Amino acid sequence: MVYKRTTIALRYLKSNFVVDFLGCMPWDAIYHATGRKEEVRYLLWIRLSRARKVTDFFHKMEKDIRINYLFTRIVKLIIVELYCTHTAACIFYYLATTLPASHEGHTWIGSLKMGDYSYTNFREIDLSKRYWISLYFAIVTMATVGYGDIHAVNIREMIFIMIFVSFDMILGAYLIGNMTALIVKGSKTERFRDKMTDLIKYMNRNRLGKDIRNQIKGHLRLQYESSYTEAAVLQDIPVSIRAKISQKIYKTLIENVSLFKGCSSEFINQIVIKLHEEFFLPGEVIMEQGNVVDQLYFVCHGVLEEVGIGEDGSEETISTLKPNSSFGEVSILCNVPQPYTVRVCELCRLLRLDKESFTNILQIYFFDGRTILNNLLEGKESNLRIKQNESDITFHIGKQEAELALRVNNAAYHGDLYQLKGLINAGADPNKTDYDGRSPLHLAASKGYEDIAFFLIQKGVDVNASDKFGNMPLLEAIKNGHDRVASLLAKQGASLNIEDAGSHLCRAVIKGNSEFLKRVLSFGIDPNSKDYNHRTPLHVAAAEGLYLTAKMLIEAGASVLSKDRYNLDVLQ
Repeated sequence: MVYKRTTIALRYLKSNFVVDFLGCMPWDAIYHATGRKEEVRYLLWIRLSRARKVTDFFHKMEKDIRINYLFTRIVKLIIVELYCTHTAACIFYYLATTLPASHEGHTWIGSLKMGDYSYTNFREIDLSKRYWISLYFAIVTMATVGYGDIHAVNIREMIFIMIFVSFDMILGAYLIGNMTALIVKGSKTERFRDKMTDLIKYMNRNRLGKDIRNQIKGHLRLQYESSYTEAAVLQDIPVSIRAKISQKIYKTLIENVSLFKGCSSEFINQIVIKLHEEFFLPGEVIMEQGNVVDQLYFVCHGVLEEVGIGEDGSEETISTLKPNSSFGEVSILCNVPQPYTVRVCELCRLLRLDKESFTNILQIYFFDGRTILNNLLEGKESNLRIKQNESDITFHIGKQEAELALRVNNAAYHGDLYQLKGLINAGADPNKTDYDGRSPLHLAASKGYEDIAFFLIQKGVDVNASDKFGNMPLLEAIKNGHDRVASLLAKQGASLNIEDAGSHLCRAVIKGNSEFLKRVLSFGIDPNSKDYNHRTPLHVAAAEGLYLTAKMLIEAGASVLSKDRYNLDVLQ
């Protein structure tokens, strides 16, 4: 809806202004003032443009449910027929009067003889009588039941009658088709009237208030006049084609929405496919403060306002929503009640996206979801409504990141390479850790998933990341006996830095875990590492009489002269 007067005036100047202006000119006076020139007389045909006003009048009557629809249509059809016959009668008379008086006998009316009465000097007959004769000729010609008493005499009259009869066939088909439509009751206007009648009965039965009555009537009338229900128009079109249509119409609009600034083209395409177009009249409340919101709206045209309602019922305008704005996003993204009431100021064209579709898309495009949340936070300084909800947004960002890290770790733990690739390619950070500080590489190494470990290394994960317990991916692979994964990590620069390595080695000796001992020694762990008593693994092996373990330690470089805190060496 356009409200700017200059825009309306310019559009009118480019369309119907010239025709309307010429139609209002006093052509009769101009005709007489110019000496009755025939060329000026032709300009009187411009007045036919006024017939559009009659069409608009009947169009308004058809929508008025207070007037019987059948009666309105019948009157309209009768007016159409009478108007056509009147115009034809005028043309018949014009053809006769434009010939010289000496040739009156060569016209249809000058040669007319009915009974003993001759119309040779027809110009001397009363004007009303001449009109009725012309009208009679037009009607019997239109009905194609001419009795032969009036017929064409010259070539001009024959040509016009041929054109008129051909037009009559089209007009007859139009009249018959409209009468059939009245019987079948299938016109758009009649469906609108029937629906409006049913709504009025419903509102009366439920005793709805005046305000909501006017909103319902206005919305239904807006649907009828704008014919915007694309769902009904495109319901027989394949989904793939409907998606292309939506992208063609709405993609540019959605790309300019500040909420989606920096989002990927694939994400925008998925959003566009799920959009539905809606119109709202001024004064309608789309969202109420404190309600649970399940719809996200984008403004295409029109103006809305966000209103804060105080405990005492006072209203305060928070912000004005114009094209490329959105509302409902804070409530949906942060799972909080709607912070403000949204009310229409001017006729609005909005695009609606339901919450379920939006959240499903966000679950796939994680990186874009984080971008959307960042866009909300970036506007907090200049937008009061975002600033007041900053804590909710920040909390939701943290929650989203934790959930995403958990999903990535879960995929790595279960060896689901396909899901892991999907999550990381969609924007998940492979270096994010869970509550224990474990990265996906920790879990892949502990489970021996070589393909997942290789993929994660390609994505640039930290091969030396340590969890809360001081464990590194290489140590996880060694502890669980996954030599191939351990070799892969070592080739990629993973080091074996074990906190309190002496205690780890001594416990391995006590437990008889020679395989673990052998692996850690092969990856460069110092065999002379000491525990809290300054004992080396060789001290423990000697004390326990573990010959093979002691031999392995000595071959790895363990010193037999190392002393513990009691100044005892291995031999003592």
